[in-house]
Amino acid sequence: MIRAASCSSQRFCNSTNRLEQNPLFLYRLITRTRLSSVHSSHSSFQFHAHLNLDSFVSALINGISSCSRVPDCQAFHARVIKSVNYRHGFIGDQLVSGYVRLGCEEDAQNWFDEMPEKDLASWNSLISVFSRSGYKQKCLVVFSRMRFQTDIQPNYITFLSLIPACTYKGALSEGKCIHSLAMKLGMLSEVKIVNAFINLYGKSGHLEAASRLFEAVPLQNLVSWNSVIVVYTENGFAEKGIIFFTLLRRAEVKFDQATLLIVLQACECLGVGNVAGSIHGLILSFGLNSNITIATALLNLYAKLGRLSSSREVFREMVYPDMAAWTAILASYAMHGHGKEAIQLFELMVKKGVQPDHVTFTHLLSACSHSGLVDEGKHYFRIMSDIYGIECRLDHYSCMVDLLGRSGQLKDAYELIKGMPVEPNSGVWGALLGACRIYGNVELGREVAERLFTLDPSDARNYIMLSNIYSAAGQWIEASKVRALMKERGFNRTPGYSFIEHKNKIHYFVVGDRSHPETDKIYAKLEELIEKIRKTGFVPKTEFVLHDVEEEVKEDMINKHSEKLAIAFGLLVTNDKMPFIITKNLRICGDCHGTAKLISLIEKRTIIIRDPKRFHHFANGICSCGDYW
Repeated sequence: MIRAASCSSQRFCNSTNRLEQNPLFLYRLITRTRLSSVHSSHSSFQFHAHLNLDSFVSALINGISSCSRVPDCQAFHARVIKSVNYRHGFIGDQLVSGYVRLGCEEDAQNWFDEMPEKDLASWNSLISVFSRSGYKQKCLVVFSRMRFQTDIQPNYITFLSLIPACTYKGALSEGKCIHSLAMKLGMLSEVKIVNAFINLYGKSGHLEAASRLFEAVPLQNLVSWNSVIVVYTENGFAEKGIIFFTLLRRAEVKFDQATLLIVLQACECLGVGNVAGSIHGLILSFGLNSNITIATALLNLYAKLGRLSSSREVFREMVYPDMAAWTAILASYAMHGHGKEAIQLFELMVKKGVQPDHVTFTHLLSACSHSGLVDEGKHYFRIMSDIYGIECRLDHYSCMVDLLGRSGQLKDAYELIKGMPVEPNSGVWGALLGACRIYGNVELGREVAERLFTLDPSDARNYIMLSNIYSAAGQWIEASKVRALMKERGFNRTPGYSFIEHKNKIHYFVVGDRSHPETDKIYAKLEELIEKIRKTGFVPKTEFVLHDVEEEVKEDMINKHSEKLAIAFGLLVTNDKMPFIITKNLRICGDCHGTAKLISLIEKRTIIIRDPKRFHHFANGICSCGDYW
């Protein structure tokens, strides 16, 4: 980075002399920053003389705010020193902001320190520009200087810059001190300040403090409501966020786009389709379905809730879908395993003149990967850069490695990684490790896992994956060594669970679970289902039980997997003609996948199971993934 000159007038003599010797230089400089109003119609060389001081200062301020290069800012700075008082029109403060904006925070600080008279506006300007530019620590340091080196008291503008600095720096203790000061100075009557503190405490996970602040506001505005909904949703209490939205409606506060986007996010976190449908109805009743941003978020929500048909309907109703909407519907097809439809949609998008970006291609390649469309994936990976001029990113390489790995081309996937022009990250190596697990390649899996341990030693999933590879190969001693290493490093294996929505309530199940009130009925139904599929010749795939135990024990363990319990419950409580959706936190195992196919055939039901990677639609004994996942 080019460093600015020192802020003292003596050090700017060279720039000043340059301006004095060639007045046209300043004219051209201001013209380049689109300040054509500065020059006189009489003579461009004498424009300064024909302007009154206020006009000249205004031109300089506009020039400073338009500068995109440090030397330009220096030249304006030189003219300020030579021709005007730095206090005129707060031009000194503008220079400070200009230097920070261009990344010269030290020079901004030096110039600020040399200003002989600094009022509250000056301090606020520096605090604000440091806060907006991401220099959070400097922002707090400047505030400390103002408090201890001057008698100037902060005002609400000061606090509105300080609180975000504490929020995004994670400086909760400093934030609490600022909260105390704001209370002492009577600033908590300003609703904007209270909203900022709600955000601070919420981002720090202190929900009770955020809630107390919200309740203490005598007249909450929309930002107050939005802040508290965000606070609970982002901290894993989406249901509470929905409750606050309901209270907002009862208080007859008019919501906006931001509110609905937050609530749709809360619905996604909850995984409750009925609530999503209610929000959709609200969107329609207020005529907001024409809002492309809201419609895209709704489309995305339905897809993640397993309701791809609803996503399609929302997209069809869009009159002029933008690139974000096209990308969202393409991603929806990808996550549901409809690779060919995703390709058709991509071609239609291009035909309509919508230019794809790198995100579009990430989802397109993912769709090819999840559907086993190897040749198609290679084609789009190639034309992405050759035709569309989009540089291959790590996400694209990760999709290609996954595509090749899933199809059994582990050697080609490894060669692709070795030929990458950038250093592969954990996502790329993780895709190859997943392929090694699928195809039981212990040797390559060990090598890839070692690389992942170096890249991301704190990610327990890589240790679990290697342990599973060893276990599947019957190398129990090696598997136990990996588990011992996990224990030594303090890693805990995430227990698998499945859940299903019924009557606006989420019902959770874990392996061998007997905590549900309907346990007896669930296990009776499950035994009935297992007996039916056994008669078809189905044999439990106990190789997916990665424990060194007897075969009979393995069979008993695998028959009580959480998704099987959830399926039994779903069949008991849902309408015969309606599909039901089960969500898993871990990848579905091969035995449960085969079991779900047969149950869908025998019971004549559509069962949808979502794991962290994709959706599986089971109907008539077939899965939408084509047994390719």
